[in-house]
Amino acid sequence: MYRIAADYHTHTRYSHGKGSILDNVEEARRKGLKKIAISDHGFHHIGFGMSQSDIGRMREEILSLNRRFHDIEILMGIEANLIGMDGEIDIPEKYLSAFDIILMGFHMAVKPYTMGDGWKLLVRNGLDKLIPFHSEELKQANTDAMVKAMERYPIRIITHPGAKIAIDSRKLAKAAAKEGTALEINASHGFMTVEYVKIALEEGASFVISSDAHVPEKVGVFDRAIEIAEAAGVPPQRIINSQEYMQQYPV
Repeated sequence: MYRIAADYHTHTRYSHGKGSILDNVEEARRKGLKKIAISDHGFHHIGFGMSQSDIGRMREEILSLNRRFHDIEILMGIEANLIGMDGEIDIPEKYLSAFDIILMGFHMAVKPYTMGDGWKLLVRNGLDKLIPFHSEELKQANTDAMVKAMERYPIRIITHPGAKIAIDSRKLAKAAAKEGTALEINASHGFMTVEYVKIALEEGASFVISSDAHVPEKVGVFDRAIEIAEAAGVPPQRIINSQEYMQQYPV
């Protein structure tokens, strides 16, 4: 059984979640976690993205809670969106330093970087789910876009790879290992799959187990992700939020 000491993927009312930052922190403390990241959806997420005007307010809340609680560390994070085929994500460069940890994933309901990116990244992938056409070519293009994002930005975690977009899991894992980016095993979506995790293990990738909590009660609930990691045979030392990893590589 893995000993998971941090939850780096949680949402609040600043985007698509139901609780406050305090609600998530208190739930993490009740479950004995040592770290939590508030990683609300990126700015281009239609209807659910956090607002750039909220960055300062969120930072102040997190600073205040870090002063108040000494048994847990609270990180200011974001789940950025892939919005362009050249690896663009929805964080303007001037805001990159505003976050302690950057997660990045693919979601359909986003404003693309350009109309061309919207066609290639959103429309084609949406149509391919209905009528598969040139699926292998599309999968490679999707993967290349995610690899370029890792090369361009300080992305620590790729969220639920394979859940919403077809990817070449081996190519993505190889790039993630090179860039030091962890691949998420998501307790909510059930991705990565056992098959994906085994391939990523072979390529030397590291992993993170996340709740992807959208309500406070789900913070620190990792059961489904742990089952996947155990079935794939992932050593605890390859999971960046395990106690074993965090003791070996304290931040």
